[in-house]
Amino acid sequence: MTNPAAAALTELSRVPWVRFAVLALSSIFFLVDPFAAIGSFLAITSGADEARRKRMARKAALTCLVVLTSFALGGQLIFRMFGITLPAFEIAGGLILLLIGLDMLQAKRSATQEATGDAEEASLKEDAGIVPLGIPMLAGPGAISSVMVLVGQVPTLWSWEMGAILGSIALTSLFSYWVLAGASRVRKVLGETGIRILVRIMGLLLVALAMQFFVNGLTDLGVIQRQ
Repeated sequence: MTNPAAAALTELSRVPWVRFAVLALSSIFFLVDPFAAIGSFLAITSGADEARRKRMARKAALTCLVVLTSFALGGQLIFRMFGITLPAFEIAGGLILLLIGLDMLQAKRSATQEATGDAEEASLKEDAGIVPLGIPMLAGPGAISSVMVLVGQVPTLWSWEMGAILGSIALTSLFSYWVLAGASRVRKVLGETGIRILVRIMGLLLVALAMQFFVNGLTDLGVIQRQ
C-alpha cells in the first residue's frame, strides 16, 4: 500500500522549481555550516557578555549575506569577464566541495574556512564578526563556489531560480545568526558528540553534491551522455 505522504513528496520533488530550490538551500547551508563554527565562535567570544556575542553573531551573519549575495548578483558578469564556462566552474567547484566534504566527514573545519590560530587572533579583534567569522568561516570559498555554480544555471537575474538562490542565502544567513547567537545553548543541547555527528552527516551530503557537480560538468562537456 502506497503511503500518501511519501507519494505526495515524491511528486513534489519532480517539480523543477522545488528541486532547484532544495538543491540551492542544501548546498549553500551545508557549506556555510554554522554548527561547525560554534567552537570557533565561543573561543573568539570567550569572556564576552551576551550582548557582545549577539553583535558578533549579527555581524558574521550580515557579512555572510552580503558576500554571498554579491557573488550571486555578479556571478554572470564574472563568468563573462574571465571567459569561464559553466562546466569548468562546475568541475572546479565540485573539487572544492569534495575537499571540504571530506574534512567534514572527519568532523573538522576545512583549511579554506579556518586556518590554525584564526580563533586566537580573532579573539583580540573588535571586528572579528566580519573577519574571520563572516568570511571565511561562514562565507568561505566553498559557499562562494556553490553560489557561482548555481548562478551559472540561471537564465536571467530576474528569474525564479535567482529568487531561490537569494532566498536560500537569506535563510542560511538568518539561521546562522540564530545558531551563533545561541551557541552556548546549542552546544549544551547537542553536545560535542551531537555536533560532530551533524557535521559528518552534512559532510556526507556535501560529498554527494560535489560528485553531482562533477557529473553535471562532464555531462555539459559531452564526456558523459545526458540521460
